[in-house]
Amino acid sequence: MRETVRRHLGKVVAGTGIAVAGTALMVGTALPGTAGAEDSAGGPGAGRTTGQAAAGQAPGGPEGQGGPDGQAAVEPGVVEEAPAEGEKGTGRDPLTDDEAKRVERIALSPQLVRSGEDVDGDRGPQPVGVELADPEAGELDDPGAPRRAEVSFYDYKGDTLVTRTVNLETGKVERTDTQRGVQPPLSRAEETEAARLLLADPLGAELKADHRDATGEELTSPDQLVLHSMIYDAAPGAQPAACDPCGEHRCARLYPKVKNGPWIDAGHLVIDLSTRKVTALDRD
Repeated sequence: MRETVRRHLGKVVAGTGIAVAGTALMVGTALPGTAGAEDSAGGPGAGRTTGQAAAGQAPGGPEGQGGPDGQAAVEPGVVEEAPAEGEKGTGRDPLTDDEAKRVERIALSPQLVRSGEDVDGDRGPQPVGVELADPEAGELDDPGAPRRAEVSFYDYKGDTLVTRTVNLETGKVERTDTQRGVQPPLSRAEETEAARLLLADPLGAELKADHRDATGEELTSPDQLVLHSMIYDAAPGAQPAACDPCGEHRCARLYPKVKNGPWIDAGHLVIDLSTRKVTALDRD
């Protein structure tokens, strides 16, 4: 028994000695100045840098004109700041972004939100435009006349254009005008919804086929197109009967373009955003 233990202990000690020797061997091979010394001295394993930087040459210049350590000198960049847009404009200056956002919030009263409907059928009228209002008749020569903004909404629930005049100085709505049969240009959101209705309609099949021919891809979303539009007003007897309400209804013709590609002919299609229907005009 004692001999067996002694023999086992001898194996452990011998194994430990081998492990220590192996560790020393590994340390020895990793010492700097031995392994890899040939590479760092430019021997067969040394890395090579090609081009102007390897010669310590600045781009476009002779050798020796680079920066420290042979690096090419880099001219400091110059960044021109865009003109700062103030929170408030003055006189007849265009509305600033801050002013446009502020007057739209003021003009959209809780009553309009409750009673109106946007192009998607959600509650609240559809914003269609914000612009600087003309001065009142008695203020034409007054340099201190208050700035006002006209904020327009289209209420799809009643097919009415609601325009509210907001005084930028007082932050109050001074006037509200409601009109029927007046159609300002489509907003971006309305163009997108018109394209979505067209793609969902059987009459959109030709548009999809033209897009597939131009790109090799299926057209499934308005995001794949660059959209332009025009309001369509009905002319009595000059179009299918389904288009007769256009003018009272909010109707549009789309002129889509493939992104980085050709235009697609879709101008003969009329999208009635009020009824959410698509009609094809006669092609003469």
